[in-house]
Amino acid sequence: QVQLVESGGGLVQAGGSLSLTCAASASTFRSWTVGWFRQAPGKDREFVAAISLSGSVTRYADSVKGRFTISRDNAKNTVYLQMNSLKPEDTAVYYCAAYRGVVLYQTTRPYDYWGQGTQVTVSS
Repeated sequence: QVQLVESGGGLVQAGGSLSLTCAASASTFRSWTVGWFRQAPGKDREFVAAISLSGSVTRYADSVKGRFTISRDNAKNTVYLQMNSLKPEDTAVYYCAAYRGVVLYQTTRPYDYWGQGTQVTVSS
């Protein structure tokens, strides 16, 4: 069982930055691929970024490539999402998710564990 807790959301102006944190409870965290997803009102949950077990491989949605950076610190059981040059269309609830495997999936189904989400609002 893995519990994930996101933090760091908030209100920011367009062009600003936010850093999200996903803290995991499991001591085996280094065995879990982690992804960030987001869901805007009235829309499906969509992939944002994912990171491999060691952190050496990452994958991004085209909409955030070059602006967002995912990283992890396995010693702290934590994954980060640094978000720069934020746009109003980045407004959503952001979720971290984890599963015990090595493929950096961009769909929600393979991920077994989800956090409660953190709201990110970007004003124009």
